[in-house]
Amino acid sequence: MRAKGIAYDTGFVRNGEISRASFDLDMVQRELAIIRDDLHCNAVHLVGGDPERLELAARRAAELGLEVWFSPYPLDLTTTEMLSLFAECAQRAERVRQAGADVVFVAGVELSLMDRGFLPGDDIAERLDRLFSQPDGLGERIAEASARLNDFLGDAVATVRERFRGKITYACIPFERVDWTRFDIVSVELIRSAEVADRFQEGVRTLVAQGKPVAITGFGTATWRGSGDLAPRSMEIVEHDETGHPVRLTGEYDRDEAGQATYLRELLEIFDAEGVDGAFVYLFALYNYPHRPDDLRHDLDLASFGIVKVLEDRNGDTYPGMPWEPKAAFTALADHYRG
Repeated sequence: MRAKGIAYDTGFVRNGEISRASFDLDMVQRELAIIRDDLHCNAVHLVGGDPERLELAARRAAELGLEVWFSPYPLDLTTTEMLSLFAECAQRAERVRQAGADVVFVAGVELSLMDRGFLPGDDIAERLDRLFSQPDGLGERIAEASARLNDFLGDAVATVRERFRGKITYACIPFERVDWTRFDIVSVELIRSAEVADRFQEGVRTLVAQGKPVAITGFGTATWRGSGDLAPRSMEIVEHDETGHPVRLTGEYDRDEAGQATYLRELLEIFDAEGVDGAFVYLFALYNYPHRPDDLRHDLDLASFGIVKVLEDRNGDTYPGMPWEPKAAFTALADHYRG
C-alpha cells in the first residue's frame, strides 16, 4: 500500500456538543509523532466536526511529514449546514496544502446514514430502522437515497473545488451508489463481518479493478470477544443517556485484545494482496470511551475501535504523560506497517 494510515479523532460534534472535551495541541502533536514513528504510518485521516481543530491538527501532521486526509465529519446536519461546513473546511485545508503539505479533502463520511436529507429519520438509529425494517422495497429505498446523495455530492464537490486545489474523495458506505467520476480517489468504509467474510476479499478486488486509486477507511472492530463477527455494529453494546452520551454496556463482555489485533492484521493483509492504494484503520483513540477495568459494565473501551485504551484520571506507563495504554492492536498495526 502507498498510504499506510490511521484515523485520528479531533472531536465529533452533535447537537452543539463535542465528544473530545480536551484538545491540547502539545498532546496532539505527540500523538501524531507516535503515529508516524511508532506505528510507521505515512498518512493520517483527521476526522471531526470542528473546522479549527481539524486545521490545527492538519498543520501539526504536515509538519511531521504525514499525508493529511482532511475530513469534516458532519453528524445529523442538513444539506445546507453540511455545505457551509465543507466550504469553511476546504479553505482551511487549502491553507495547509499551500504551505507544502500533501492534503486530500474528504467530503463527508457515510452521509446518507449520518445526516439528514437522504433517508427519512431524525437520527441514525431511526434512519437505519426505516431503511432495513421492511425487506420489500429496500432496493428502491437505497436507490432513492443514493440519487439524493449524488445530487448533494455534486454540490459539495463544486463547493470544495472552488476553495481547494488538491485531491478530493468521499468515504462511502458500500450500499451507497456513488458517482465516482467527480472524485480523484474511491474511498469505502469497508468493514468485514461474519456475514460477508466469504466474499470480502473478492469485493476488495472488484473495487480495485475499477481503475481509480482505492482507499479503505473506517475499518476495525471493538475489543470484546466476538466483536469481529458483528464489526460494523460492534459498538452497539453501549447504552446512552437521553443526551446521547455513552453510559454503560448492555451486559458483561470478555476483553479480547488479541481478537481485535488479529482482525486488523487479516484485513490489512487482504488490502495489501489486492492492491489497495491506502488504508486507514479506525481509529487511534476514542476519548469518550474510557477503560474501566474494575467495572465491567462501565468499561466503555470494550466497545471502542481504538487501538489504545483511554485511562481515567491517570497516565499510562508505556508513553509517560499520555493518558492511554497501547492495546495488542497497536503492536499488530505497527508490525504490519513496518513490514
